Formats: sequence, structure tokens, C-alpha cells
Amino acid sequence: MEIRTIHANGVEFAYLTVGEGPLALCLHGFPDTAHTWRYLMPALAERGYRAVAPFMRGYAPTEVPADGAYEAAALVADVRALHEELGGDADAVVIGHDWGAFPVYHLAGRFRRAVALAVPPPGAVATVFQEYEQLKRSFYVFLFQTALAEQAAARPGFLENLWRDWSPGYDASEDLQFVRRSLGAPANLSAAIGYYRAMLGTTPPSDRYPAVEPGVTGPVLYLHGAQDGALGADLAKDAQSHLPAGSRADLVAGAGHFLHLERPREVNNLILDWLGSTSAESTQLVRRPGS
Repeated sequence: MEIRTIHANGVEFAYLTVGEGPLALCLHGFPDTAHTWRYLMPALAERGYRAVAPFMRGYAPTEVPADGAYEAAALVADVRALHEELGGDADAVVIGHDWGAFPVYHLAGRFRRAVALAVPPPGAVATVFQEYEQLKRSFYVFLFQTALAEQAAARPGFLENLWRDWSPGYDASEDLQFVRRSLGAPANLSAAIGYYRAMLGTTPPSDRYPAVEPGVTGPVLYLHGAQDGALGADLAKDAQSHLPAGSRADLVAGAGHFLHLERPREVNNLILDWLGSTSAESTQLVRRPGS
């Protein structure tokens, strides 16, 4: 995979890329990096896509945005701009995990196919902070609203233990090397925490971005790990009813929050089946030898 840079929505984004063909935009979450797609991206390239995984705003080597905005509307604007700057082709698809799922829901109708992982659609998570067990899992969200957030998150073992709790039994040592490289600088760690401060309104929204409308704009494949320790699988049981017609929701057995890393073959197959053939691949399949 190559690493390149592109300017979109006022931010200099670094991104990983492999393959040629229609755009497959892969969006990571917290505490993670573009390397989270290292199993899916080659499979997308083999299917005939140009797989692109940006480091999200504030995650090095992408720059910390000058506007300091991390609300959902800023993420949506980033993805819209990245889609346009990377070609904006009509056959483009989008896949998002964790924070990367938020812009997927809002922009699903803009892409030919859309996939969201590990964060259920709006509506399904309306009561996320009303259940005791989920409140315990989400302690970090409330910690991140405080002045202690950066100090706590920078302590040895904090991010490691989040991965351990969220994906029990998974060896995240390689992923955590990437995370430390991306969020090791205080400014980058503060940026990642800024997503959570914006989510609960601790940081007021920027005037630059109009608020995004609630709801999902097009059909989505939703995947959730049955042993997810960040957002319990109970939150995903009604996901289908909160998605538009033509959508699909699946629970992946034996997987936690980082299901695409824990069960790469199974998750890759689910995603590739949902995406179907690219127009280029379809043309090749119907072309007769010598034609």
C-alpha cells in the first residue's frame, strides 16, 4: 500500500491506497488508524476497487484541523470533500468503522453502496446512555468531557486496555503501534478526544458546518461483533428497523468491537458480497475471449 496526501475541506489528509478502479473509501474510528483496513483493502483491490483509507482529521500524519471542529457535520464535510477530490465517481462505495460510521449514515445515498461497522444507526443508539451496563462500558466518553482526559488517555496502558476490553482475546499489539504513532503527540491526542467533546456538546459546534439531519440517507450493510465490549450487541438487535429499505444488519459471532480485524475473512466476505461487482469487473465478466 502507498501513502499519499490530499487537500480536502481545508485539511491536509494523509491516506493509504491500493488498487485501481472505482473509489472504495474506508474510514477508521477511535483509537485506531487507517491501518485498521490492512486486511480489507487488498481484497477490495482484487475486486477491482481503488481502496483509499484516510487518517481522519487530527490523526497523524493527517494534520490537526485549523478550525478545531470535530462534530459529525465536520466529518460529513470531510468525507464529501474527499469523495470529490478523489474523483467523485458514481460507482464509489464507502465503509466506516466506529467514528467512521457516522458520516456513512449521513452520506449513504451519495455512494453506490455503504457499509457501517460497530456503531448502530441513529435511532438504535438513542438510549445508549440509559442502560447501566452500557454506561459502565462508556465511562471513557464522560471522562473525555473533563480536563483530565488527555492526562488519563496518555498514561501507559489506557488505550491498550480499551482495546482489550472492546475486543476480548484479540492481540492488538500491531494496531497499538500504529495508534501510538498517530496519537503520540499531545495535539493529536487532544484532537481524537475532541470528537467526544463535540458529541456531547462540551465543545460547541463550529459555525462553519450546518447541522446534519438525523437519519440514514440510503441502504446500508450494518455489521456488529457479538462480543463487542464498547457498544453491547443488545444495541444492535434493532438496527435493521432503523435502516432504510434494502438495508441489511448482521451480527458477527466470536468478534468484538474491531470485528474486521478479529474475523477478517468473514467480515471481508460479507462486505464484498454486499458491494457486488464493480462496473469494470462486470464488463470483464461478460466480455468473450477475443472480443
